[in-house]
Amino acid sequence: MSEKGAPVTQSIELGLPSPDPDTIRDDQTLHEKTSQEFTDKYAKYAGEAPDGGVKAWSVIVASMLTTFCTFGYVNTWGIFQDYYERVMLPDQSPSTIAWIGSIQYTFIFAPGLVTGRLFDLGHFKIPYFIASCGLIVCTFLTAECKRFWQFFLVQGLFTGLFSGIVFSPAISVVSHWFSKKKGLALGITAIGSSLGGTLFPIAGQNLIPLVGFKWTVRVFGFMTLLTLGIANLAIDRRLPPVNARGGLFNLSAFRNPAYTIYCISGIACFLGLYTALTYLPVSATAVGVSSNFSFYLVAIANAGSGFGRLSAGLLADRVGPLNVMIPFTALAGILTFAWPYASSQGALIGVSVIYGFASGTYVSLLVAPPMAMGDVGDVGRRVGMFLTIAALGTLLGTPISGAINARTGGFKDPGFYAGGVVIFSVLLLLVVRHVQLGRLFGRC
Repeated sequence: MSEKGAPVTQSIELGLPSPDPDTIRDDQTLHEKTSQEFTDKYAKYAGEAPDGGVKAWSVIVASMLTTFCTFGYVNTWGIFQDYYERVMLPDQSPSTIAWIGSIQYTFIFAPGLVTGRLFDLGHFKIPYFIASCGLIVCTFLTAECKRFWQFFLVQGLFTGLFSGIVFSPAISVVSHWFSKKKGLALGITAIGSSLGGTLFPIAGQNLIPLVGFKWTVRVFGFMTLLTLGIANLAIDRRLPPVNARGGLFNLSAFRNPAYTIYCISGIACFLGLYTALTYLPVSATAVGVSSNFSFYLVAIANAGSGFGRLSAGLLADRVGPLNVMIPFTALAGILTFAWPYASSQGALIGVSVIYGFASGTYVSLLVAPPMAMGDVGDVGRRVGMFLTIAALGTLLGTPISGAINARTGGFKDPGFYAGGVVIFSVLLLLVVRHVQLGRLFGRC
């Protein structure tokens, strides 16, 4: 039977009226033409990532400013942890206070599942703008908080949530504009969090004695207002929206064992990666370093992280992201073991610089492997699923370390715990590399 007759026979068998064959041919032709035009249009754009130009680099600047206000601000949690323990919340245990920072870290990643899907469907600028406004408001409201539950809701839950809504799509959009130079673009984007993590603590250390806690946080709010205002004007997507099959949660992505193992490695790494950064100021004060200087250790670590992020981006374009992430993440794990044994100001500075450089490499290239594990049209959802899954590690990591510290009275056991899970994540990354590459040597 001819192809033209097949649909007519099927309609008769179903008990439906038999349409005119010419109508079937015209409808099918129209549908196929429309689908083909959309596919050709998408293929045209997808195959021509500019890898440069004013518009592309302005988007990268916007993404960098986004990470400045989100990850950069959250990466300064160590100074808040120390200040809250000593001044604002002295009646709360370190592990209890750590839940505020832990919730912040968690909700930077957790909304990725929803925001990634919305990004692929074309809903980008409006959610980004609304969340930007929410983040600015929450920063100003933090200055008015006095009790633990207020800090938990405003600085922990809602600041983290609004940060996550703008963070995930700001990272995903990089793949719209860069392909061959994607590692460099991600490295520059990630520098924003290092700049934020450096400038916020320095500003806090100098402003709190002069104007007090409230006005210091308000200054943070004005910094966020300026940077996110510029970012909202500059950020934009390039590719048309795509309604990829699979809904909100694409289970077919987990048929790729490399992607599945990579998600598990993300949970493991974040269970330990932020322990040293969170407790550096507290541990420094415990060994006799002045509280005035201990604040700067977070800024020093984040400054070192900036160099690590940019270097990682440059190297990743040459040898592949996993080949860069594995050795430097291992170094971060080793430094986490060593950090509790640093008992002088010089040793703590050394640990902060090297740890910041190594951990910054991992964070910089975090989304590069899942970006490469599928089509660019589904990149938002794929990256979002990974970030949401990895959020489990950020939720539990620092509170577990704080509980171990409270039980043992020192930082050696938390260091062993955090360093151990980071090294375990490196082993999983080696498995991912083997599954993805299939051989011992090569770009991956």
